[in-house]
Parts: sequence; structure tokens; C-alpha cells
Amino acid sequence: MLKVIIVDDEESACDVLENLLLRFCENVKVMGKYHSVLQAVEAINTDKPDIVFSDIEMPNYAGYEIVNFFKEINFDIVFITAYDQYAIRAFEVAAIDYLLKPIDIERLKKAIERVRTKQNNLLQVEQLNLLSNSLETKKLKNIVVSNKGQQNIISIDNIIAIEASESYCTLYTTEKKYLASKNLKHFETLLENNSQFIRIHKSWLINKNYLVHYSKTELNVLLKGNITAKLSKYKKTEFESFILS
Repeated sequence: MLKVIIVDDEESACDVLENLLLRFCENVKVMGKYHSVLQAVEAINTDKPDIVFSDIEMPNYAGYEIVNFFKEINFDIVFITAYDQYAIRAFEVAAIDYLLKPIDIERLKKAIERVRTKQNNLLQVEQLNLLSNSLETKKLKNIVVSNKGQQNIISIDNIIAIEASESYCTLYTTEKKYLASKNLKHFETLLENNSQFIRIHKSWLINKNYLVHYSKTELNVLLKGNITAKLSKYKKTEFESFILS
């Protein structure tokens, strides 16, 4: 039985989520519904829930600020938000689960199932801090990448290039390589507002700050770390304009 707490400043939103959980999710017990972060903190300390469903925008403290009240986060958090493209990108960057309003039943079921199947349900404080910083500054500085079961926080500025291979990607950074179980479109979307990066091939996304050499005849790009990326002939004109900008 998963113990759940719901946090939303709108009572009707709490009631809707409670009804969805009780109707469509098995073995879930709603311990309480609260309308502020401070109320939720007190309840978490008392009830020790497995999952906290929390709205982002609330009075006094935002939902993601809940991390500031605990030395250790030993419960999962699923955030709830109205649609905002930047906010969605921030959640994806931090690898934190979220639901969009109005809540989709299938996605809610998947969120519950992910909690059930996780080997370690401790939500990393670093991930919450990363989300908080991204939402407050409106700038993505780091991303979380799962590599061999470990969660790694990587500075975006340190990414040299990302190479796709089927449904996986290799991230080449100034420190090491990471294998991520995400496709290249995922990373392209995360970095679409970052002027350092450009998609130059169906398999390559590069950071122009690490460009060493470009071959027009061989259609490849040499990057720092002796990394050679392919350049599509269809991207050649766009790439040349990009590196001159």
C-alpha cells in the first residue's frame, strides 16, 4: 500500500486528484490533502508518505521549495503544473516526474508504477535543487543523466557533443563519456534555446564552443577531445551561418 499526500492550494484540485487515485490506482491510500507547503511538511514528518503530489505554484512557498525543509528526502515527489514549455523542459532536465493539468489518467498510473518499481526511492536533493534553480532563473545550467544506474548532474557548458545511436545517446563532455537511454530529439529539445548547440546531422548535436576544425570536402567537424562529428549536406549552409554568428 502506497501512502500518498496531496498538496495544492486549490481544494477542488486536491479533490480531483484524490478521486483519480482512488478510482484508477490500486493499493494507494491518501493520507491527507493540504493547501500549503508548511502544512505538508508537518504531515510528511508525521505520516511518512511514499509519494507527495505537489502543485508548483502556491502562496508563500513554491512546491519545489519543500526540499529546503528536510535534511533527507525519503519520499518521492511528483509535481503538478499547468502547461508551460519552459517548466516542462526544467522537469525533463532535472529528471523529475511531473503531471500536467488536467491530469491524464494513464500518465498518473505510470507515475505510480514508477514509484513501485524503483529500487531506490530516495529523490536526490541535487535534482530538486537543479529544478528549483532552473525555474527561478529561467536558465538551464545543468542536466541529469542516468548512466549505468547512477544519476549524474552534468554542466551544459561542459558538453562537447551528443551522438545518437538508435534509442541511446553518447554524451561527450570535457570530463568523460555518458551513455543515456534517451534519443537525440530529447536533448535537442532540452537545449533548443541554448545558442551554443546545433543539430548538424541526424546523429549529431554539437557545442560550437569546442569546434576545432571543419572539413567542407569530407563533411565532418573535429571537436575538442579528438571527437569527429558528421555533417549532413542538408545542414551545411545552416552550420556555416551558425559558426559565423
